[in-house]
Order: sequence, then C-alpha cells, then structure tokens
Amino acid sequence: MVDLVSQYKKIKIEVDAAVIEVMETAAFINGKVVRHFQRCLEKYLGIKHVILCGNGTDALQLALMALDLQAGDEVITTSFTFIATAEVIALLKLRPVLVDVLPDTYNIDPKAIEKAITSKTKAIIPVHLFGQTADIHSILKIAKKYHLFVVEDNAQAIGADYTCPESGNAKKAGTFGDIGCTSFFPSKNLGAYGDGGAVFTNDDVLAAKLKMLANHGMKVRYYHDYVGINSRLDSIQAAILNIKLRYLDEYSAARQKAATFYNDAFAHHQKIISPKTATFTTHVFHQYTLVLKGIDREGLMQHLASKGIASAVYYPVPLHLQKAYRDKRYKIGDFPVTEMLSASVVSLPIHTEMTLEMQQEIVQAVLEFVN
Repeated sequence: MVDLVSQYKKIKIEVDAAVIEVMETAAFINGKVVRHFQRCLEKYLGIKHVILCGNGTDALQLALMALDLQAGDEVITTSFTFIATAEVIALLKLRPVLVDVLPDTYNIDPKAIEKAITSKTKAIIPVHLFGQTADIHSILKIAKKYHLFVVEDNAQAIGADYTCPESGNAKKAGTFGDIGCTSFFPSKNLGAYGDGGAVFTNDDVLAAKLKMLANHGMKVRYYHDYVGINSRLDSIQAAILNIKLRYLDEYSAARQKAATFYNDAFAHHQKIISPKTATFTTHVFHQYTLVLKGIDREGLMQHLASKGIASAVYYPVPLHLQKAYRDKRYKIGDFPVTEMLSASVVSLPIHTEMTLEMQQEIVQAVLEFVN
C-alpha cells in the first residue's frame, strides 16, 4: 500500500546524515533536534504550540486528559474510524458516543453530532478521515452552541487545508479546535521510521498542561502537579521527521496526482464510486478508497493479490459493532452509512513513489475483474 523503501532512497543522504548527527551527540531524548522539529512543525501548521509525544494514540489521550473531563462524561465521535479514537475515550472512563458519517466524504455528519448531544456531552472528536477535513466549521458552531470542547483527530490529514466558507481564510487541518492530534506512524503522509505523535493548540494554558502531562505530570523535575504519562518523541525520529516535513507538500502533490489518475479511470463506471472531496478542503489522500456497488469485494482483493497488487479495507467492522465497544444503545442498522461503507469500501495503493505504469496496471486489474 506504500513504498517507504523507495521514498527513503530519495532522501537517504539527508536522513542518514541527520541520524548520524544524533548518534554522535548522544542526545537521544529531548535533544535540540526535537525542539527544532517542534518549531518547524509549529511554523508549518501555523499554530502556537506543538507538543511532541510517543504516538498518535498517546496524542489523543493527552488531549482528553488536559480537558479535565470526569468519569462518565460523554465524548461524541464517528463509528467509522480506527479504534484508537474511541479507545482513549474508554480508557479514561469517559463514555464514547458514536454517530454516523456522510456518504460522500465518509467524514462525521454534523447533524448527527447535534442529535447525539445530551447534558453529559463534554467534547467532540471529529476525525479528518483518509486525508480531507470534516466539516469543521459546522462542528465548531455546534461546539460553541453547547459549550463543548473540540479535539481534532488529524492522524490522516496532516497537510490538508481547510477554507472557512464565511471568511474565506484557509488554515491547516487540525488547527481549528481546542486541540489537534496527529500520528507519525511510518505509513502516514508524514511518517517516522518508528512511532511518534504530536498534539497542537493555540491555547497557552492547555499547552503548558499538555507538556506536563506528557512528562509524568511535572514541570520541575521530580515535582509532579498532575497524574501524567511518559510519552515523548525521540531525537532520531525527530531528525527524520524534520527532513520529511520539508517534502510534505511535495508528497501531498504526488498523492493528489495519483488520485486524479484513479478518479479519471473510474469516472464512468457505474459499480465503482470514487472518493469525493468536499468543497471546503483539500485532500491529501492518506488512503484512496472506493465504494463498490454489487461487486464481490473479497473476490476483487484476491484477484488483485494474484497479480501482486495490494489492497486493504479501512474499516471492515464499525466501532459500534466491535466486541470491545458493544453497547445496548447501538444495534445493527443504527448507522446505515457507516455499515454500508464497512461492507463495501476497498482502498487501492497510493503513495509518493507511484508511477504511471504502476497505476495503469492497478486500474487494468480492477476493471478486468469488475467489467
């Protein structure tokens, strides 16, 4: 689904030099390269504070910990997402409230959010799924109306731009809510060569607390103001990410070019629905996901595999039907769009190293099976 080896070879000289520099200084934890990457990411995102951490799941957990929520408080999020989004809610003894998504963008439905709000609701976690932003303007309006926090799960859309329909101003995904979170898992658009994550905010008070929470709850060594966790980005990963950040817009453009080729190839096929990009956002295509109509998905995937072509399903089981999150509030049929997507989506390879020949081969194999 991605070609990290070829990507590495193109930046090998820069990456190797950066890693060797860390090795020679032996500043493996909280070295100057970590602070440098933090400042570079702040500048790229146009945000005041970036707090680097161990992974994207930790980022979500830190964000919720910083909001002083109490056990039993409700947090609304989508049922069509990776498990980490709801996992951290449950781990903190909060109550995940799941809602449906929109059929065209696969992102959380703002109308469904508002219908799910109760007196116990304290926060919303919109997921910017597959590379484009959710309707964050509408979500922020709802949050303001009901005095709710907004934590953006931006693990899949770093680099995407959202344009406010009222002001016309564009900002980076993940920088609109109270806190934004991202992951640097290797397959992400901005991926490390190991685990990593970040939390970002424009709120000075939240930023100070997030820094402490990620460092055992302390500001001054051995003096602990909060019950925190130990979550940090190591210097080697920061050095690698700082190199790759310089190429992020180029990587996004390569993914967008590949997506355009796919879109054109499948445009007139009645059984294949290509992903739609909302008018208010750019799409950086962390995944290129099709909806299949009346096509044997497993058969298609086996056909592709027989030709050495990867494919994947994100996500085969929605959260409300997962064993760990079964709840008497939810049953099959409650979230028809989510359930339809889980039963019919398939993702094709999309990455920075794709060639025209690769894509032609993939498209030919898909059409060979579905026609």
